[in-house]
Amino acid sequence: MIGFGIFLVLLAIGFFAGRANESRHLHSLDIREQELSHIIVSTTKHIPDGYNQSQLIAGNVVISIDYFKRIAAMLRALVGGRIESYTTLLDRARREAIVRLLEQADDMGAHMVANLRIETSSVFQNAQNQIGSLEVYAYATALR
Repeated sequence: MIGFGIFLVLLAIGFFAGRANESRHLHSLDIREQELSHIIVSTTKHIPDGYNQSQLIAGNVVISIDYFKRIAAMLRALVGGRIESYTTLLDRARREAIVRLLEQADDMGAHMVANLRIETSSVFQNAQNQIGSLEVYAYATALR
């Protein structure tokens, strides 16, 4: 009975702390994306005319799933379907990696980012193939 109580307390802490952390992070991303919206982002491999300097830039992030979302994902995996907690985690990680890449481009005075590519990998997977953390690596060519 005590073990179940501890489980419920951890679940509640994970829910409220995770939700607050995610909300803060999403708000920060919204602000930073708006500040960097002057940089043109393209996935094309071809560099348009008028740019005479280029440099490889990258941004990466590792984000971990909180306790509540981990339990919710395990329950959802039992019945099948879309695991929303992982979808949200992946979206946050992707946005953060791109923002970090754009911040690097902005620091060097770039006006455009071309050939944007994104790679993902799961980190700290356990024996049941449950993802503990997710890494997103974004790289591109910054143009001035």
